[in-house]
Amino acid sequence: EEVACMNGLTVNLHLLLVSFYRPTSTRHKILIEGKAFPSDHYAMESQIRFHGYDPATSLLLAEPREGEHTLRTEDIVSLIEQEGESIALVVFSGVQYYTGQLFNMEAITRAGLSKGCVVGFDLAHAVGNAELHLHDWGVDFACWCTYKYMNSGAGGLAGAFVHQKHANSRDMPRFVGWWGHEMKTRFHMDNKLDLSPGVNGFRLSNPPPLLVSPLLASLDVFQKTSMSDLRAKSVLLTGYLELLIQENYPRPAEDTNGLSTAEGSNGPGSRPWVDIITPADPAQRGCQLSLMFSVPISKVFMELEKRGVACDKREPNVLRIAPTPLYNSFRDVHRFVTLLGQSLVAAQQS
Repeated sequence: EEVACMNGLTVNLHLLLVSFYRPTSTRHKILIEGKAFPSDHYAMESQIRFHGYDPATSLLLAEPREGEHTLRTEDIVSLIEQEGESIALVVFSGVQYYTGQLFNMEAITRAGLSKGCVVGFDLAHAVGNAELHLHDWGVDFACWCTYKYMNSGAGGLAGAFVHQKHANSRDMPRFVGWWGHEMKTRFHMDNKLDLSPGVNGFRLSNPPPLLVSPLLASLDVFQKTSMSDLRAKSVLLTGYLELLIQENYPRPAEDTNGLSTAEGSNGPGSRPWVDIITPADPAQRGCQLSLMFSVPISKVFMELEKRGVACDKREPNVLRIAPTPLYNSFRDVHRFVTLLGQSLVAAQQS
């Protein structure tokens, strides 16, 4: 009764916010990370406006320290402690889409709940990628898509989680549809709502069979292993990728004046380098490494595509590489790093 497959990610986010974002004159802020995925950011802004508040004063953004790409857990917790009395809702990503940072969801949830905030997560880049213990952590709600690590295909059926502590909150404001009616009485057709407990009461309509089928096929594969085993392989795969990049394309050291050494300069004869902005601690990342380059990223991306590499470019200047333990091998990682070297040289020369 805590997990359901339904709708799309942002649709589910809005449905959940109808119930869980209940602003008051003294507690109306929503806390999100500063570079949240645009759809999440827009959803929060629109919900704030819908309730008659202004995002300029009600949307609180957690930003990294100057010169850093990722957020420190202690800074997130400190911000919640400082602003908590005015925060109605804390909504973070499980894994930050741009940097690949795996947030400490347990610590964020604990901090939020201790200040009376509702806590939710967008797990689009975390589900099928990291081990999740939403019930044990006390997370109020979460939602996710299934077309990344869950392999259902673009636009695939999304998922939602509502903690058991809210299972019987039938007076909670929500948008209701026929599919939220209890199955055993749904076809009585008497227009007397018999609301399903838990997350099933949030379902609106019959999920499309053509979207259910690929998700079921993917889940059949997941059933042959476990998230703990996948995670163990993932740590090794991504660690191997990190090692090869650092050994083969290191960012040059800086001299005492803060300038790059000659070996790493961007001149015609210099060696191109790669900078990894994802946390080095395996506990703070999933599969993904986010890479920056000393040569134009658009050229690197184009050269990789020429060589048959499927990766992802995100503006303004990050290439996301995610060796996935369900189907990628260490040989795949080694081959990628070789092709990356060829692409860097070609990009520099073009």
